[in-house]
Amino acid sequence: MSKLSCIIIEDEPLAAKVLTDYISEVPFLQLKGYFKDAILATEYLRENSVDLIFLDIHLPKLKGMAFLKTLTHPPAVIITTAYHQYAVEGFDMNVTDYLLKPIEFERFLVAVNKVKSIDAVKTEEEKKETKDFIFLNIQKKKVRILFSEILYIESQREYIKLVTTHKEFISKMSTGEIEELLPKDQFKRIHRSFIIAVSKIDSYNAEAVEIAGNSIPIGRGYKEVIDSL
Repeated sequence: MSKLSCIIIEDEPLAAKVLTDYISEVPFLQLKGYFKDAILATEYLRENSVDLIFLDIHLPKLKGMAFLKTLTHPPAVIITTAYHQYAVEGFDMNVTDYLLKPIEFERFLVAVNKVKSIDAVKTEEEKKETKDFIFLNIQKKKVRILFSEILYIESQREYIKLVTTHKEFISKMSTGEIEELLPKDQFKRIHRSFIIAVSKIDSYNAEAVEIAGNSIPIGRGYKEVIDSL
């Protein structure tokens, strides 16, 4: 299991100990450092990256919210404070969660699981963005198909027909399943039964899309997909 690296920025020793103990109880968390003020944390972050910061708001020298504003590409942040009135400001700055002291372990677990879920989604998106192909089951073989060669995909009951620039493939899967494997910026579903490669569109109107001489219908509920192209 890959671990989420984290640091604690907290000036109260007791609160820091509670967080340290909680982190040690969660298998997917790895504590990298504990800092009594945001200045020390800033120095650490210049040379190191982390996945998650547990951040107190009332800190000496530099307050928690002011520190957050200094981060160009902040990781996930969980605010830890005794003051609930800062919750709205925290969420305005896209913090993942807001824990009120004294922090119960169950509530802590909810917050870190939220971070883990977001991280898992990002990882999947990054994988899709870096890959330029998929392997499909075609007649008992795994066939490599480049995204750049796909024209469109058509649903045929429990099968799909995948049409490329040079060949057609039939694979036993749903359009929903293949859609999950494709980069969302390159492929769009325009009909319950059709997914198209955006870069392969030759022309379109309100009713259909033309791709390599094929007219593909636009479903009634998918007009906004075409409007956003």
